[in-house]
Amino acid sequence: MGYLAGDKILDDEYNVFVASSSAPFGYNHFAGVGSTVYGLGQAHIPVVGDANGTIDAVNWNALFAGIDNIAGHTKDTMTARGQVSVGDTVKIKAAVAADLATLAASVAAGSPNADALATSSALVTVTTGSEGWDTSATQEVKATFANANAMRHFFNAGGKIRITVGATAASVNPKDTSFVDLGTGLGNFDIASLASTRSGDTETLTTNNLARGFQDLTTSYQTIIKLTSDNSNYTSNTIEMFAKTTGGAGASGDATVITVKMVATDAAADTQFTSGNTDGVAVGIKDTPKMVTKIFCLTPLDDDGLASDFTVPTCAAVSNSVS
Repeated sequence: MGYLAGDKILDDEYNVFVASSSAPFGYNHFAGVGSTVYGLGQAHIPVVGDANGTIDAVNWNALFAGIDNIAGHTKDTMTARGQVSVGDTVKIKAAVAADLATLAASVAAGSPNADALATSSALVTVTTGSEGWDTSATQEVKATFANANAMRHFFNAGGKIRITVGATAASVNPKDTSFVDLGTGLGNFDIASLASTRSGDTETLTTNNLARGFQDLTTSYQTIIKLTSDNSNYTSNTIEMFAKTTGGAGASGDATVITVKMVATDAAADTQFTSGNTDGVAVGIKDTPKMVTKIFCLTPLDDDGLASDFTVPTCAAVSNSVS
């Protein structure tokens, strides 16, 4: 129902503000356990019993405090209000509904404006066993959460999985440099709730599915981004990033693991020649570098209002192969 200043709010109406699990969503649904794109793992606010009964100041204050705490994390502007005392007139009604809707929308979007995040050091580093692979180098890493709620709350609160890709070689040649530059062009590859980003802006963006985030992933790998080298003579070399979860399409709430795969491909014709080679015969066809994939986590903190920090997932290498 709609509210006007001065209206009386019944306890069953107050309970909608607190506990509704359908639109318009109540506080507990987007801030508590929730489901799908909702839930932050915060403590639930109790509902009030006895239909058409009294709502005490302590009930309002718990709701107001919860709203302000979540807004502190999501960086949303809420209606100005103070704590209430016994006998006070509660002047907000439509404002409560509007504020709850704003917070629910931010959580559903993965709290994109939240900046209270702790960036870990590299949790896992995977390095190709040796230089000189022929066609491709593939590396997979994964992050495992304690349970499905923990994973969903992590992403809903603005948490991200970060991947970086680099290359190392004992003696750097132009082909090595092409893969180093591809990793630089990717930069910090971050998978958030509803989208992914890269901090780099060089190389040729061949496939752009950065609109895919955690909530879009399925049990099969999907390409999120593919970069092609813009280095002279190596414009067929690429790196491609894939991701999947243990939850099916539209079932992100069931997932506990996210796996990211990097594939580096050396498809360019080799143009390295020995000094004095008058026959124009290319050498060092497999003179490729060791690829280096690292996984990090950007984990939500309690600095701006959330009740507790989130747990960093357990990360591990899944595969490391060449062909």
